Amino acid sequence: MSIRAGILIALVAMGAASLGLRAIGRRLWPESPYWRDMPLGVAFGYVLAAAGFALAVKLYFIDRIVFFRWAMNGLIAFSIAAWIFRALGRRIGPGWSRKLFRQMPLTASFGILTVLAYAFTAIFAGWLAPYGQAEIFDAVNVLPGTDPAHPLGTDQIGRDILTRLIYGAQNTVGIAFATTLIAFFTGGSLGFLAATIGGWLDQLLSRGIDVLMAIPALIFALLLMTIASAWAGSERWMLTLYMVLIIALIDATRVFRLARAVAGNIVVMDYFEAAKLRGERLPYLIFREILPNATAPLLAEFGLRFCFVFLTIAALSFLGIGIQPPLADWGTMVKDLAQFINFAAFSPLTAALPLMAAGAIALLTVAVNFIVDWMLQKSSGLKE
Repeated sequence: MSIRAGILIALVAMGAASLGLRAIGRRLWPESPYWRDMPLGVAFGYVLAAAGFALAVKLYFIDRIVFFRWAMNGLIAFSIAAWIFRALGRRIGPGWSRKLFRQMPLTASFGILTVLAYAFTAIFAGWLAPYGQAEIFDAVNVLPGTDPAHPLGTDQIGRDILTRLIYGAQNTVGIAFATTLIAFFTGGSLGFLAATIGGWLDQLLSRGIDVLMAIPALIFALLLMTIASAWAGSERWMLTLYMVLIIALIDATRVFRLARAVAGNIVVMDYFEAAKLRGERLPYLIFREILPNATAPLLAEFGLRFCFVFLTIAALSFLGIGIQPPLADWGTMVKDLAQFINFAAFSPLTAALPLMAAGAIALLTVAVNFIVDWMLQKSSGLKE
């Protein structure tokens, strides 16, 4: 049986199970509006979740897939830590923080704890890492667990993998955060100016942003990075600087659109018109009237932009034109360590090395999105 035929049969079976689930619910609880008005898509979602749970149980307890068991154990341990973190936050600290933790769902607590762990690793990487990120040893391709001096082994040129994983947090996350800050400062400032001043400045900036946004972001970044690599020459650190500026420019276009839209709704308000009639200057209008009322959507967008910038840097590094050696970053580590997946049958820990860097990228992305979802919920005023 081909893969396509198997997927088709599985979808048909889950569709039939969804119809059966909804029919059984309506028969058992005929007066319940939940089952009476349930769409087929919701029933299919329940069936899909049950199938996913059954598959997870099979992979964990029956097939005993090493990588899957590690991921599930880590997820469970971190979820328990997030619950403890939220419980402590509800009892310790000033009143405003305890109130915040009482309103916080477990997913947001998980995200905040994960971000704090990444930030701690990035800030104190020099103390946590056993060696320097550019230090090269004579031992090459040391397997994990075979040398106490290198718990996760060494790569193909003799660099300690554990050290580079730790420094990867400092470089990848730190550079992504700095890039996002530059993008928000540039795009937000121009968006506020365009909405406040209007006229020819608004038209000029908006049409220029339209031109830049018409080009696919990743293709545009690859084109500019190719040009920048020729400018950088042998100065590899210059290529990293160019990458920061290029990604910040590309993402500033998205920030500009949001800032201009939010500010456009504020400048027509009566209190803004009253401030203009009082003769308030432009800095006062932006920082005292617009910015406080635009903070919530901008903070949520900051989290999303950080994820996109983070993934873009990892993608460019994977392609070899992102963060340059000797700096360690997770995107380059995934590419360099991908060959170790071939040793899964002999040494599962060795095969997991590229998955550690990829998992670090995925975990931070999920954590930031959890926080952004909670912030959007708080800013919208919805309880559920």
